[in-house]
Amino acid sequence: MLNAEVAKRRDQAISRGVGMMTQIYADRALNSEIWDIEGNRYIDFAAGIAVVNTGHCHPRIMAAVAEQMSRFTHTCHQVLPYESYIRLAERLNAAVPGDFQKKTIFVTTGAEACENAVKIARIATGRNGVIAFGGAFHGRTFMGMSLTGKVEPYKKGFGAMMPDVWHVPFPQEVHKISTDDAMAGITKLFKADLDPARVAAIIFEPVQGEGGFYPAPKELVRAIRKLCDEHGIVMIADEVQTGFARTGNLFAMHGYDVAADLTTMAKGLAGGLPLAAVTGRAELMDAAHPGGLGGTYGGNPLGIAAANAVLDVIEEEDLCARANELGGRLKQRLEAIRSVTPEISDIRGPGFMVAVEFANPSNHEPDAGLTNRIRMEALKRGLILLTCGVYGNVIRFLAPITIPDAHFAEAMGILEESIAAARTTA
Repeated sequence: MLNAEVAKRRDQAISRGVGMMTQIYADRALNSEIWDIEGNRYIDFAAGIAVVNTGHCHPRIMAAVAEQMSRFTHTCHQVLPYESYIRLAERLNAAVPGDFQKKTIFVTTGAEACENAVKIARIATGRNGVIAFGGAFHGRTFMGMSLTGKVEPYKKGFGAMMPDVWHVPFPQEVHKISTDDAMAGITKLFKADLDPARVAAIIFEPVQGEGGFYPAPKELVRAIRKLCDEHGIVMIADEVQTGFARTGNLFAMHGYDVAADLTTMAKGLAGGLPLAAVTGRAELMDAAHPGGLGGTYGGNPLGIAAANAVLDVIEEEDLCARANELGGRLKQRLEAIRSVTPEISDIRGPGFMVAVEFANPSNHEPDAGLTNRIRMEALKRGLILLTCGVYGNVIRFLAPITIPDAHFAEAMGILEESIAAARTTA
């Protein structure tokens, strides 16, 4: 088979609404490498969008899934429960930041986790309003879309969003948006449109993902916590993309001196299998009546087995330290490239959740064209990169944290060549 042949079949069979970053059809993968159906090899700096933080086909995780598969693949936990589900919940309750009693529910996707966090906040407070941030991404369901602070492509053409969802600016130092601006946005909202006594939750990403890998300043997180405490609002940290060692901590919120009331997670939780969770204050998590939360596939046994193994691998291989080491090396290389690349306007991100932003050096306008050319030049050379950001001018680096040093060094060489080539073709 050829990629081009399968691409023609794809166009006939799959909805146009399912976007495609590449026309490379995967055949097999191992750790940080992927081979397509034509036998071409690529270094994966996407990791399924921060899903396989522990690498493709980690032997410990594969063995755990195989062992579970030999027992049973599905019972629906609400019908016939299983101990491994409870054990994983206990581990997450202990691991998620916050010095208070916690409980957990399992669902299937990050969007479901965010939806359920809003449901929990609303039933616990008896309120409806939810505040989110510009540039945020929380999923493609209707509540997920409504929470998301980016129109194209997520909201465009899909009609009215869910009511009582409000957006304020998110701090972006490179774009001159400060924490004061963000908090002033909330103050203005409270003065003009929204009674704080009607707000159930404020939801934010400790590092914005699709929005451009902008880390939330510590002063913003503290200010949100203070505001939530003053008005009885539930603070939700969306750790779907930041979780499971990606930022150099098991959860990004470990890098702050305050804790969220509810934490959503998915992506890296189960090493490639679909699993998501909400973990939070026990009294909030218990607010819903039996049957009000859950889902047929929520907490699927294979995903649960994988997630328990993922937590073992992160601890045993010290992947938080590895993320900090790799992120430091990546930033150092990017700074060296920056010295000869005036289009690089910013390099940022904690741990191995790093991004580089490109802008026209003469007028400082975001340069999405150059950013996409770099991605395509890298792809031609065997390196898979992802772009992000409201303006499409950010490259985000999401390689598996288990990437071998040799493959990392190879990728850095390709990146440097690709940036130089893209600037030349401009």
